[in-house]
Amino acid sequence: MELSVEHVDVWAATIEDKAGGLAQVLSALRDAAADLQFVVARRTPEAPGKGVVFVAPLQGEREIHAATQVGFSVTPSLHSVRVMGLDQSGIIAQLSQMLADGGINLRGVSAAVLGTQFIAYLAVDSLADAEKAVDILQRA
Repeated sequence: MELSVEHVDVWAATIEDKAGGLAQVLSALRDAAADLQFVVARRTPEAPGKGVVFVAPLQGEREIHAATQVGFSVTPSLHSVRVMGLDQSGIIAQLSQMLADGGINLRGVSAAVLGTQFIAYLAVDSLADAEKAVDILQRA
């Protein structure tokens, strides 16, 4: 199976839980020509009136500067592996089993299919787990 596998930094920012809160920070990234592959946003019940947005990837000085100006930083506690390849029935089950067999516990999975290709972001607990997951999946 031919896969593209790499550790990627996930960036996070606090947003206002109001109409336009998400659009404000994403507009700053758009204006910096960021080409995001991954966006997840949600409310934060532990902080009423606030939300959080996670994005990846951010590349280059211009994108990173724009991101930091609107409150983004690399998440120190979220380690992610991006996997891309040809979609096939059960692919995420297969990948998650390979990681389980390697002793990797997934803390989250986001995956989608577009046409014949899939992309998945696999969140793990530590940098060491991310590096081990990359090694396991590159051998697939």
